[in-house]
Amino acid sequence: MRRVTLVTAIAFGAFVFLGISFLLARALTGPELERTRVLDVVRAEARGDADAVLKRLPACAAEPACARVTRERVAQLQRPGNIQILTYRPSMRITMTRATGTGRVAWRAGTSQPVVQCVQAQREGPLTGGGVKLLAISKPIAGEASCG
Repeated sequence: MRRVTLVTAIAFGAFVFLGISFLLARALTGPELERTRVLDVVRAEARGDADAVLKRLPACAAEPACARVTRERVAQLQRPGNIQILTYRPSMRITMTRATGTGRVAWRAGTSQPVVQCVQAQREGPLTGGGVKLLAISKPIAGEASCG
């Protein structure tokens, strides 16, 4: 009887350990997923493809004023060359549930001057399904400016 209890306790402990490890791993991959989504938006901006930017910002696309401003901004940000992310600060490091925050990206296309923008993102933690939804991207800000 004692052996069955010991095996049950070990199995339960392993199950809990694996469950917590899985949730933590999903939470830790959130910033990288967010960076990938931001890179997609930045590439579309540099190509001058406002439709692609708005496709990746569905909340903005749903609001006519935001969509109009985004189209104007994309036309100004069009640049030739390969895109480089110079720095990226995610909207948040780790979240276990849904949270919204503002990240900061500095990028450059080819040899052009760097562009710094703020990105509002909604992140889902592992307890709420995981994933990232970009909500908006700002006009370019000064190189050392904060996104607040």
